[in-house]
Amino acid sequence: MPLMSDVEVGFRERVEALVAQIPKGRVMTYGQLAALCGNARAARIVGGIAHFGDPELPWQRVVNRHGGMAAGYPGGRPAHQVALESEGLRFNDRGEVNVQELIWWPR
Repeated sequence: MPLMSDVEVGFRERVEALVAQIPKGRVMTYGQLAALCGNARAARIVGGIAHFGDPELPWQRVVNRHGGMAAGYPGGRPAHQVALESEGLRFNDRGEVNVQELIWWPR
């Protein structure tokens, strides 16, 4: 496995630091996290960090730009939805949360 560069390590640390701050009942998107961490085109990289990142972080609060659930979430999309429903979030008939209403922006 290749070693990560300092840039990659810094990006991962920034992503994880932001995810740790997402309050219960709110969400952030992969693209939003990528942009706030310095690479607006790295949403898929954020997804990889979520998939392999610290399992103690509230990754369930990260959704796609449409409010959809992640297939790579442990247990798949249904488990991702259950995790957010347990925090009081509601879903539309397509299994999406209302990103416009629930999006969280750090100060």
